[in-house]
Amino acid sequence: MNDQLDDMYREVILDHYRAPRGSKPIEHIDLTSEGKNPSCGDEIALTVAMDDGRVQDIHIDCHGCAISTASASMLAEYIKGKTLDDAIRIADIVKKMLKGEDVVIPDDYDDLEALKGVRNFPVRIKCALLAWMTLIEGLKNYKAGLDAKHVTSVSTEDKE
Repeated sequence: MNDQLDDMYREVILDHYRAPRGSKPIEHIDLTSEGKNPSCGDEIALTVAMDDGRVQDIHIDCHGCAISTASASMLAEYIKGKTLDDAIRIADIVKKMLKGEDVVIPDDYDDLEALKGVRNFPVRIKCALLAWMTLIEGLKNYKAGLDAKHVTSVSTEDKE
């Protein structure tokens, strides 16, 4: 395996793929968001329970490649317990990082930084972005007062 593939499939990504976080369904749902990546067929549905302005719990149902699944798992791990604004900020940092923009990645984002290797494979960037784009749109709608019955749908072809 070449160095680029080693970077992309670092052990942390494989760990998240093999044992995805956020896979346990949740009972109380405050927002629902779905995303699709038509380029390769990845699909994601996420539900979030909020409590006092914080992400109390998250369930992610991801059907896709290793990168898409690992990225969604990292999302579940990193946003749980965060405020609404912090979750959006984290998602924005990851989105910018994946697009190659200059961002300062906080020290405690070690696992998320493993996604940097995806940038070496432009066709896979949308795979890694899918969960984050889906979360951002769902949280924006929640912040706007829309309830869980309003399902947000996102496509990687629509936005980046």
